[in-house]
Amino acid sequence: MSGDGELRAPGLSRRALLHLGGAGCLSVAAATFFSRPPASAAALDQAATQEWTFMNVDQLRPGAPQSVGLNPGAIADAMTAIVANERDSPDRPRAYPSAVAVLGYRGRIVAEEASGFARLYQAPRDPAATEAVLLPAPARIPARTDTIYDLASLSKLFTSIAAVQLVEQGRLDLDAPVQRYLPAFTGPGKERVTVSMLLTHTSGFPAWVPLYSKYPDPQSRMLGALQTPLTFLPGTDYRYSDLNMITLQQVIEKITGHRLDAVVRSRITGPLRMRDTNYAPDGRRRPRIAATEWQQVPDRGMVWGSVHDENAWALDGVAGHAGVFSTAGDLSVLAQTLLNGGVYAGHRILREESVRLLVTDRNGAFPGHAHGLGLELDQPAYMGAATGPATAGHTGFTGTSIVIDFVRGSFAILLTNRVHPSRNGRSLQPIRAAFAGALATAIDAGTDPPGGSARPAVAPPAGTGRA
Repeated sequence: MSGDGELRAPGLSRRALLHLGGAGCLSVAAATFFSRPPASAAALDQAATQEWTFMNVDQLRPGAPQSVGLNPGAIADAMTAIVANERDSPDRPRAYPSAVAVLGYRGRIVAEEASGFARLYQAPRDPAATEAVLLPAPARIPARTDTIYDLASLSKLFTSIAAVQLVEQGRLDLDAPVQRYLPAFTGPGKERVTVSMLLTHTSGFPAWVPLYSKYPDPQSRMLGALQTPLTFLPGTDYRYSDLNMITLQQVIEKITGHRLDAVVRSRITGPLRMRDTNYAPDGRRRPRIAATEWQQVPDRGMVWGSVHDENAWALDGVAGHAGVFSTAGDLSVLAQTLLNGGVYAGHRILREESVRLLVTDRNGAFPGHAHGLGLELDQPAYMGAATGPATAGHTGFTGTSIVIDFVRGSFAILLTNRVHPSRNGRSLQPIRAAFAGALATAIDAGTDPPGGSARPAVAPPAGTGRA
């Protein structure tokens, strides 16, 4: 937003915009100047032409690294590094108190390990205290491979898949203005915002708004998200914003007539039998859930079993940008489903061309911000040596990440609770990059590197693997 109240395109002067179409046509001119890639049915057809092959893995199963041509030492070193980052060292504090790390390749889980403590701290009893305190040793909860973590922004993958499912059904048009579905989506420039722009973070929304403190209840917070003013002309810049997915959530709910958690359960996690993946998990699961932050503003105490993100918490734990809890095992199923082209164990949630659409870059005008529909692409900061145009993934503020390499047929999942007990720790980006990159390097240096023989149909014997 400019000082005179007009939305501007970053990098374009007022004179340049006037040249494109006059003061009264700024938004139209900029939208024309920064044309977006084709979407909806046309985009599905275009995505189908990408050159990489889907896998045919009926079910994941454990497999030694050497069984698929990988150097076991390299994989072991990657897992050792994850554990090492749970310990303080003379030159840096530990990165997180617990981690569950999984590496998958060619339908095999080549490494899976849990370490550290899923719950290590408690809120102090002294109201004047400024730091959380360690739990007594008997009360600490070790991490297990089935520990449930707050995924934070990895939740956006589920919202995005739900949206693309509606595109498949012809019920959602990526090129349509959001106002077609949500008339309350109002304000200067909002008529130019398309559904696709929500998915690629090019809508013009600001990075963040404290909905939890700005509005009194979930209904007003949802409306407040829709009516948040834009900060730049739609389609002229990239700015990552949770508001995009909160808006998309409302589009999905308007079309389906169901709340987002019900949509995800019936269309994604239910068919894939991801039994440990939920919004607002049942209290009986709490002993399996990794604790997150001791929050003082808002005053929530030690957050354990409810969503960490303040805005998602204020939306009753169900939000398009955050709120999903899951395990590394369930996420492995989701990753393999996408590597398979949208199907797993006989249950299809997406067509192959839709999966390609998820990982087709739509942000070519904004270098460094490659983005499919809801999935980030080619991000070396956390993908490391695995990065590439067909490597997709996402990170989450609580300490989670997923990297899916469609060329190598592999995935790297790292779940931690780095915000336990405080969000003021060090960045996990180098750790994530080294972890995902180690698998890519092991594949490239292995006896069976990516290529014609690296991605065969893999169908394990009946009754094995993860259901």
